[in-house]
Amino acid sequence: MPSRKFADGEVVRGRWPGSSLYYEVEILSHDGKSQLYTVKYKDGTELELKENDIKPLTSFKQRKSGSTSSSPSRRRGSRGSRGSRGSRSRSRSRSPGRTLKSSRRSASASHQPDIKETRREILEVKLTPLVLKPFGNSISIYNGEPEHTERNEIPRKNTQERFILSQDGSYISTEYSLRPRREEIKLKEMDSKEGKLVTKEPTSLRTFEVTTPQRKDLEFGGVPGVTLIMLGLPVFLFLLLLMCKQKDPSLLNFPPPLPNLYDLWETRVCGVYLLWFFVQALFYLLPIGKVAEGTPLVDGRRLKYRLNGFYAFILTSAVIGTALFWGVELYYVYNHFLQFALAATVFSVILSIYLYVRSWKAPKVELSPASSGNAVYDFFIGRELNPRIGTFDLKYFCELRPGLIGWVVINLVMLLAEMKVQKRTSPSLAMILVNSFQLLYVVDALWNEEALLTTMDIIHDGFGFMLAFGDLVWVPFIYSFQAFYLVTHPHEVSWPVAALIIALKLCGYVIFRCANSQKNAFRKNPTNPKLAHLKTIHTSTGKNLLVSGWWGFVRHPNYLGDLIMALAWSLPCGFNHILPYFYVIYFTMLLVHREARDEHQCKKKYGVAWEKYCQRVPYRIFPYIY
Repeated sequence: MPSRKFADGEVVRGRWPGSSLYYEVEILSHDGKSQLYTVKYKDGTELELKENDIKPLTSFKQRKSGSTSSSPSRRRGSRGSRGSRGSRSRSRSRSPGRTLKSSRRSASASHQPDIKETRREILEVKLTPLVLKPFGNSISIYNGEPEHTERNEIPRKNTQERFILSQDGSYISTEYSLRPRREEIKLKEMDSKEGKLVTKEPTSLRTFEVTTPQRKDLEFGGVPGVTLIMLGLPVFLFLLLLMCKQKDPSLLNFPPPLPNLYDLWETRVCGVYLLWFFVQALFYLLPIGKVAEGTPLVDGRRLKYRLNGFYAFILTSAVIGTALFWGVELYYVYNHFLQFALAATVFSVILSIYLYVRSWKAPKVELSPASSGNAVYDFFIGRELNPRIGTFDLKYFCELRPGLIGWVVINLVMLLAEMKVQKRTSPSLAMILVNSFQLLYVVDALWNEEALLTTMDIIHDGFGFMLAFGDLVWVPFIYSFQAFYLVTHPHEVSWPVAALIIALKLCGYVIFRCANSQKNAFRKNPTNPKLAHLKTIHTSTGKNLLVSGWWGFVRHPNYLGDLIMALAWSLPCGFNHILPYFYVIYFTMLLVHREARDEHQCKKKYGVAWEKYCQRVPYRIFPYIY
């Protein structure tokens, strides 16, 4: 049985039977056997329409609003009595047939009809929308489901084609038939009597254009907020690292002693960092691993991505192992940790400037939907959605490679530094737990690399300072904070306590991985027999929302698992200072903010269906709390 396209309670456009006019209607119900929708017009009329007689509101988005018929009882009467046999109606309003008779009587009573008004109404009637959506090189409707379209038996030269972009970012081609009809012949007769020729394009025939919508509601506090973030985050990062190196990193000793600026920059360190970046870029370009397609873009294209992150991690491990075998001293990284952080910060700023400048050469359809048109805000959020140099995708590369793999390497450096600083023959149990937990997290992310293609970072946000600094600086130097802390602040963990921390970590990982796996499997194949037990809510986009399983527990179970794992990373550091728990505090704020962004996007995309989902699953991240 084919799946339904529109949800109950959704407001759409319904074609009045026998005409080409569409009016705003509300979906009341759907008959699965006859595949008919019961709809209700604004004047109270209820009809049963076929699916191809119903279109989303976004299909009728226009550049400027003109005079359109808003009441079916006024204008559909002129044609509504013809062809009404094609659908079963239960009308509680005035009969269109009676409206037709009364309009004819009033027309015959008038000796001088209003030619301009009649022409305007007829020209509106003669436009027959056929809404098609190209998906790659094939024609299909929303989410790849085939659409039953009406075709006009006229040559292509008699059609005018316009393009529109719906609010949900879909690229739609709208074809209008301009073949003569009975009303048009009548119009020509009236024009000949008046001795006038209609040569001007009617105002009801409006042009449409392809554009990338830009946000008006700026996030992160708007321009003042993003300015504060861009200036404050690097300063805050260095203050945290300086406090962590103190013997007593309490708030009473804030701010820590600041080093000289010339001591923070070292050319050799900068060279080592650039070498690391370009080696990872070389691994990314290797023709190994499968190629996957991303989500459809505004123009219907799907970009291709090489999934070889796990292979890059294996190669990096082999290189690091070889360096240790040859006697390379990795303690150099710990001894120049601040210099490496500054080199990464400077590189991220230069990269952000390059991305902003090159975005002005990008076509409008390739800009990010998060961009606003404000220079400061767009520099932060990123103007271009998928900046590429040939086939090298800059954003996708930076998301998983230099920073994420670098995080694991830094943890290993801290493990070796702890043994040297504390003169140990083996690393502490706390350091082993931190390294093991975070290694599992990184390996899991690289192994399931394809899941990144559906995240907000890839499909919504542009590539600007926010992601460049976050991927290249914040992730490797803040996410490794627990290991960095343990080098100078040792903490002994007993095996019973370690067992409890491991159990907490595994609990968070099971929630995180199972929730993500369930979501990804459902996205790939909603008809998977293994998922048949899950309950869903149908949406107007053609997709379904999971309301059972992990996604019926809370709306973002993957975020819940992420936060539990973050707590497990910090517990091995003990409770002497709050610094090791900074990551948990920061990560909670990050995920709560991201959840709010997800909520806004889903409500805009799914409408009534999302409201029903929120009623079924009231808690966002924390059960019975939030």
